[in-house]
Amino acid sequence: MTFSREYPDRPVIGVGGVIIDHGRTVLIRRGAEPLLGQWSIPGGTIEVGETLEEAVRRELREETGLEVRVLELIELFDRIDADDSSAAKDKSKPRFHYVIADYLCELVGGEPRAGSDVTDLAFAREDELANFHLTEKATSVLKKAFAMSRARAASR
Repeated sequence: MTFSREYPDRPVIGVGGVIIDHGRTVLIRRGAEPLLGQWSIPGGTIEVGETLEEAVRRELREETGLEVRVLELIELFDRIDADDSSAAKDKSKPRFHYVIADYLCELVGGEPRAGSDVTDLAFAREDELANFHLTEKATSVLKKAFAMSRARAASR
């Protein structure tokens, strides 16, 4: 049986890592579907035998060149994208279905670079997020991450 992210037989488990460092977050421009060409939170899918935190660290290293410490879960949600095009294989089946766990991360090293299936990398302050035309969910997760980061800093 072959596994496909597009028109999957079951939901795909994904992770994302939100780095908040000196009041800025790291965003990536996707080089592959879903969200081809759009700015997003770095992340990807879990490999067999990998924990959620291991997957976050690996995906961020691959996509951004950065090493992180995973701090805490921001949000768990599903992303289901229908295919309403006339060329859709099966209109009753979603084109993509991900269950995504996004984590707050602390930057611990590395050199920023666009890697893996990423075409660009940027650093953005919370008040600059609108400039990147992120999805509504990504914007919500990032705003929650900024608030969590501020709360963590205040409790130190």
